[in-house]
Amino acid sequence: MSFTTALMNTDLPLPNKREGKVRDVYDCTLNDGTEALLLVATDRLSAFDVVMPNGPAGKGALLTQMSSFWFDEITDKLGYKLQTHVLSTNPADIAGLNDEDIAMLQGRVMIGRRTKVVPIECVARGYLAGSGWKEYQQNQQVCGVELPAGLTQCAKLPEPIFTPATKAEQGEHDENISFERACELVGTLTMETLRDLTLDIYGMAHDYAAERGIILADTKFEFGVPLDAKDATPILIDEVLTPDSSRYWSAANYEAGRDQDSYDKQYVRNYLETLVSDGQWDKQAPGPVLPDEVLTNTTKKYQEAFELLAGHPLH
Repeated sequence: MSFTTALMNTDLPLPNKREGKVRDVYDCTLNDGTEALLLVATDRLSAFDVVMPNGPAGKGALLTQMSSFWFDEITDKLGYKLQTHVLSTNPADIAGLNDEDIAMLQGRVMIGRRTKVVPIECVARGYLAGSGWKEYQQNQQVCGVELPAGLTQCAKLPEPIFTPATKAEQGEHDENISFERACELVGTLTMETLRDLTLDIYGMAHDYAAERGIILADTKFEFGVPLDAKDATPILIDEVLTPDSSRYWSAANYEAGRDQDSYDKQYVRNYLETLVSDGQWDKQAPGPVLPDEVLTNTTKKYQEAFELLAGHPLH
């Protein structure tokens, strides 16, 4: 599957369009009459919670295939305790789309159950990086979790930790919060369930990736309660374990105490930080146009991660 032009926006003949940082979301009906949610992975790229004006062609399809791969792994290994929202990845299953729409969407869609989203980002961290490293330097904690003294940047934690965050609107920043605060927002029983599921998924995925030479440093998940459910059991929704929502590092080149060689958006972030240092950008919208070299190298990193994890090239 090759792409020459980046798909930055969609305009489908479906109701209730919502635009996220990367995904366009629509309500839809399947050919069998099932009411569902359509998530379209565009080629938009966000960094520091700002959507860039251009993106890597085909990135959305790559992310969708990686997400689909991980949903299958999660269902296979953890399906006895966790359901996912995935109904289909075939746009031809959606009623009301013409051949042109279906061709544009091929490889880019997740069709899922409709849910009431739990408004908490569920983050698992196995290593001390990103905002966690910054917070640790200030108070030896991450989201209220006490950590041992003397840890260095990107150090492996004694055990993975759960660090929730509030879900931000587009253009806003997610805010790390304590587990206790998350319980106040959505209920203790819900958060205990989501914490345990988050750490279970992270542990499975971390071990799987490690066998293939990749470190899964941290990741985030979203959960929702199906609108057609008879109980309030949350299911896994949105995307999972892609380079957009996870930090993937090369195990062969890993060394605590510094930034790591990554397979995720850190390459883009590092480029943008040079613009910030030079006074050319202030991390506010609109974002700067990304050079072709940055787009190409980002795609290569995403693709390499996919091929190492899945064991085959992008279809």
